[in-house]
Amino acid sequence: MANPTVLADQTSIRASRGERERGSDFSELSRRITEAGLLRRRPLYYSIRFGAVGTALAGGVAAFLALGDSWGQLFVAVALAVVFGQLALAAHDLAHRQVFSRRRPSEAGGLLTANLLLGMSYGWWMNKHTRHHANPNHEEKDPDVSPDILVWSRRQARAAVGIARFVGKHQAVLFFPLLTLEGLNLSFNSVKALRGPAVKRPVLEGALLAGHFAVYFGGLFTVLSPGKALVFVAVHQGLFGIYLGSVFAPNHKGMPMIEEGTRLDFLRRQVLTSRNVRGGAFIDALMGGLNYQIEHHLFPSMPTPALARAQRITERYCAELGVPYHQTGLLASHREALRHMRSVGEPLRAAR
Repeated sequence: MANPTVLADQTSIRASRGERERGSDFSELSRRITEAGLLRRRPLYYSIRFGAVGTALAGGVAAFLALGDSWGQLFVAVALAVVFGQLALAAHDLAHRQVFSRRRPSEAGGLLTANLLLGMSYGWWMNKHTRHHANPNHEEKDPDVSPDILVWSRRQARAAVGIARFVGKHQAVLFFPLLTLEGLNLSFNSVKALRGPAVKRPVLEGALLAGHFAVYFGGLFTVLSPGKALVFVAVHQGLFGIYLGSVFAPNHKGMPMIEEGTRLDFLRRQVLTSRNVRGGAFIDALMGGLNYQIEHHLFPSMPTPALARAQRITERYCAELGVPYHQTGLLASHREALRHMRSVGEPLRAAR
């Protein structure tokens, strides 16, 4: 089920009367998932995973210091782009309390990973991501599909002005080149958000961000010549942005958009707007479990290693209900997303 469509205002998918009397469709799925033990914390898994990422980061820094002012540093930049992507996935899991059940250790881990190691505001991202989870692909309420440079529906395309109007015409072609700026964009928006209401601890977060930028740029321009340092930043941040985009774009882009006034229960709102990506252990590691996007949206605090089993339970349950459940390969997911982006930009191309 590839869905480059909008769920119209009149769309209202509800449980039958009998189902409502005995509880929501989601509560029954939740019962099955809980009985299977899939919401239990997995401390050994996260100890191994985070330990491996930390070791890779330390190895990258050691290689950087050992190589000195050399063009061989570009290989380090490529490796560290992957490490930064894995750090972002670690921060994501911490934010959803997949690692720790309590708020304080989750927040402490998130601040250290996001702010200090990545240069991204944990508070700003948490605010944004929480709103996304509550209303995925909602034209008015999901910040991930708010019209900015890119447009995600034909309604947004018709209202686009300025640079968004130009980019929207060609956004399917420009999408991956624009992703090279995503890492820098996250840092820029993080600094900007320190003066806004989304960040509850601006002094702490600002200090951690300042520490990150001081070490990152200070280290680069101390060890490398200015030219090599700039090239390192371009390669590292560009590939980091592409990696992040390649992980997050397949999850919802090209799935149905929800207009204001559309009524969907929790299960259908999450399932109909999300896409799973098949691929086995390699894709699981590459995407940090976010390839099980449907299950992640239904159970955000579920530890990553439990998602594969939850997927089988959820797919069978959706088949029982007759709820469309979409799963495809990684390349196919990107084709669907790009096809959707080209389709919604049609009003702008037609207006030339």
